[in-house]
Amino acid sequence: MSLVMASRRPLPFDPIMRAASLWEERIGPSRAMAAVTSVMRVQQILLSAVDNALRPHGLTFARYEALVLLTFARTNKLPMRVMGERLQLHPTSVTNIVDRLQADGLVRRIPHPTDRRATLVEITEAGSMRLKAATEAVTEIEFGLTGLTPEEEQTLTELLAKVRHSAGDFA
Repeated sequence: MSLVMASRRPLPFDPIMRAASLWEERIGPSRAMAAVTSVMRVQQILLSAVDNALRPHGLTFARYEALVLLTFARTNKLPMRVMGERLQLHPTSVTNIVDRLQADGLVRRIPHPTDRRATLVEITEAGSMRLKAATEAVTEIEFGLTGLTPEEEQTLTELLAKVRHSAGDFA
């Protein structure tokens, strides 16, 4: 039984493959439609699994990612602009995430030492402790990515990177 849909019985058939077959009959080649629909469905499954693992820690995936990013910084702090770039989020979204983390005492805003226009975000001790517990929770469920071998996970990452690169996600 799936981590996500434990309360619902699995269908006796793959609805995406059935839709692909019908698409093929009525519209034309279904490879791209089936692949995209599968990616979208897997995204729902993964997000639900990760959200369920993070919920007891009072975090969403976006807030979790922000805390991880801060711990990846040499000084455990980053300018908000850099956070937005690395998280690939609009400045308003970063502000919202930081506001929530700060309200929970997990980060603090501090003035940039050399740029009066910039604000740094620093993870607090409470944030580090929460992040540690949350990381244990998501790694315990393998971020919801079950059913693949380590080699298949690597191949999946590489294939999706090709799509992301083609879309201009990175140089």
